[in-house]
Amino acid sequence: MADRPQGDPVGAAATHTESRSLARRVLETEALAIRALVDRLDHRFDCAVMLLRQCRGRVILTGMGKSGIISRKIAATLTSTGTAALFLHPAEARHGDLGVIQVDDVVVALSYSGETDELLLLIETIRRLGAKLIAITGHPASTLAQAADVALDCSVAEEACPMNLVPTASTTAALAIGDALAMTLLVEKGFREEDFASLHPGGKLGKRLMRVEALMHAGRHCPVVRGDTPMRDVIYEMSSKGLGMTCVAGEDEELLGIITDGDLRRRMERGGEILDLRAADVMTRHPVTVPPAMLAAAALNILEQRKITSLVVADAADAKKIGGVLHIHDLWRMKDMF
Repeated sequence: MADRPQGDPVGAAATHTESRSLARRVLETEALAIRALVDRLDHRFDCAVMLLRQCRGRVILTGMGKSGIISRKIAATLTSTGTAALFLHPAEARHGDLGVIQVDDVVVALSYSGETDELLLLIETIRRLGAKLIAITGHPASTLAQAADVALDCSVAEEACPMNLVPTASTTAALAIGDALAMTLLVEKGFREEDFASLHPGGKLGKRLMRVEALMHAGRHCPVVRGDTPMRDVIYEMSSKGLGMTCVAGEDEELLGIITDGDLRRRMERGGEILDLRAADVMTRHPVTVPPAMLAAAALNILEQRKITSLVVADAADAKKIGGVLHIHDLWRMKDMF
């Protein structure tokens, strides 16, 4: 009889089943902890939102250990959604960082026990300065909760840890409360996708909401000639700028028309010496223009629907003047983001 391969498939299967069973229990325990928060949302949550919305300074998150890590995440979420926030390590605060807290700030302190020494030592300073204090704690009768302007209850029936020791469900509940505060503030402040994109220019959403003005060729990179410019110079301008077109402007800098490679071909097919003509003789009048604030995705749709390769971008201050030129190649490079 051949030797059994190293390892015990039957034992391994049993181990995997036990592992998945424990993992399910962890997830179910944490899910229950979050669901239990829903029924606790009351006037205290409303007061916390009001304090944060009316904050004229910054929102300062603080907490020790695992609560400190959750505090950092909540601060990051608030900052990315339009509420200026930062993390203050409570131990470092006692060694010079207390100067971060100012009278117009709101401090959000996280401590499940509500008795964390480093946090309690901050209370005197917070009260002396007149800053507001929001506590997120699992013990509403704790010292921290009693000292706060408003205390939010994030208590859990049990931790997801099999020994009921490691902060798991409690930190998940605290993070969920922080997300609830941040998202409520986001809506009440009227925070929009465009605002989010401006704070995340390197992200996919930032690129999807990119404006035409961020991609257009402007200034010396924008091809422009006068109506009386000889065609020899027009062709040179089109060639040197590499966009296959040029704008035609009047003496007052207003847009008169455009000349594209297609306009040149059509004129040459009609016969005659094209170099004897001026820009105004060849240009297409009343070209399609778009505002600089238009989304790049919308501009790409116009180009593809009209089967053209360039759009004139109107000047932000005067729609009759030339602000720049947008080429379809610039948009194709971004197309995977639309």
